[in-house]
Amino acid sequence: MSGTDNGSLCAGVAKREITTDRAGVAVHDPLYAKALVLDDGRTQVAIVAMDTIAIGGRAISRGILADVGEDFLPAVRGEIERELGIAGSHVLVNASHTHPPGRLLCEDDEQVARTVDAVREAFRNRVPVRVGAGFGHEDGITVNRTLRLKNGRAWTVRHSHPCPPDDEVAGVGPIDPEIGILRVDRLDGRPLALVYNFACHPLFGNAQGSITANFPGVASRLIEQTLGHGALALFLQGAGGDVIDVGFKDFTRPRDIAPIGARLGLSALEAFREIRVGGATLNVRSATVELPRRTDIPARVGALEREQADLLESLRSTSLNFKAFLPLYLRYALDAEHPLADSYRYRQADATGQAEPRAMDALNRRNMDKYLAAIRAMERMAVIREDIATLRKHQAINAEAGSPTIGAEVQGIRIGDCALLAAPLELLVEIGLNIKKASPHKHTLVAGFSNGYLHYGPPAADYERGGYEVNECLLAPEWQAAFEAAAAEVLRGQ
Repeated sequence: MSGTDNGSLCAGVAKREITTDRAGVAVHDPLYAKALVLDDGRTQVAIVAMDTIAIGGRAISRGILADVGEDFLPAVRGEIERELGIAGSHVLVNASHTHPPGRLLCEDDEQVARTVDAVREAFRNRVPVRVGAGFGHEDGITVNRTLRLKNGRAWTVRHSHPCPPDDEVAGVGPIDPEIGILRVDRLDGRPLALVYNFACHPLFGNAQGSITANFPGVASRLIEQTLGHGALALFLQGAGGDVIDVGFKDFTRPRDIAPIGARLGLSALEAFREIRVGGATLNVRSATVELPRRTDIPARVGALEREQADLLESLRSTSLNFKAFLPLYLRYALDAEHPLADSYRYRQADATGQAEPRAMDALNRRNMDKYLAAIRAMERMAVIREDIATLRKHQAINAEAGSPTIGAEVQGIRIGDCALLAAPLELLVEIGLNIKKASPHKHTLVAGFSNGYLHYGPPAADYERGGYEVNECLLAPEWQAAFEAAAAEVLRGQ
């Protein structure tokens, strides 16, 4: 069954498990490729939501993002176009960006076969539908991980280095609390699909490191169980490059993704119930924009090495070790006025003109301040070492490419009054908000991590602040203007 030229819309859904088949790998919950096929009689679209870290990031990440190779997307698109007649440029493949260590998925040929099989079944199962779009709201599970410091710099919250001292933090960056939702119902009102788009960063799912679809997987299972009727929940990752869940570095309790996923799922369902559905037509437009590769890495590494040398020099003349520092620190924290003895001893010394206790306090405070400064220097140097290694890795990747630019596909899919803008970058929140603000459409969903992988896409203004996303970036600051212009042109043309 297909749509007709009078604007009726048909849709089908299907899913296939894509979890690794290797023996001895711990699996907490299965991973899926989920497909939604839409057909208005003139235009056909396939949207694939995959539980994986990236689409085609193996080579460009030097094997760190090992699951999906660069051949995957063209192979999937080619098979779908040859067999089903859906143009390859009308196929959107999004990665949820779930992060358990190591390989998550089945072998390369099986990834292609199972993903295409999901699209094939969805295509064959098309039924007449009505669609609608809207937004949910969830601001309680994410925080921007790149902190703004009082000195104008940035410090990213990560497990690979410590957080900054509290008194150096000026504020946090933005989050995007919108949950973009596409509702797809059969003509009898039974739900067929709920597509939900949210900017988050599903990093470590559990302390054991077992394979999991993370909290979006929890949310999707909750949505599907609640809707019933075989409805499928498809999670599309948003512009979540610089956000984490609020408990990411909580060391006081075991990590639990269930409450986060439940909250996301319930918020999506709450909005879903308020969306009205109707007829819709489809339109797809894509463009390839050449984004400039960065050339500033040697200068940035040099600045970091100079800062590192200064911090190392500052460690000289540190008298205390940890064994001596800790008891002193506790004494002065318990009673800053009389740390070394009961108060009457200090009063007696003051009354008899004995200066030694106060002089000892002054010396101890200087030594403790020096030791605390050394700790802060050590913490900052841990960040610097990470930054230098990351920058040099990306300098080598750019050098090996042999080209001053890198091509990025910007894909726009309009479904009624809802527009999906997809891009192969870990877009930061600010970029996603800019795209939504500039869009002419009533509902705009921004799906980063789609149709390829080119590492992070930070705002141009962030480059001078530093932070992990800026260092883990192949692009020059001028990328932002070129990309946002291309995104706006694609959205205007729908």
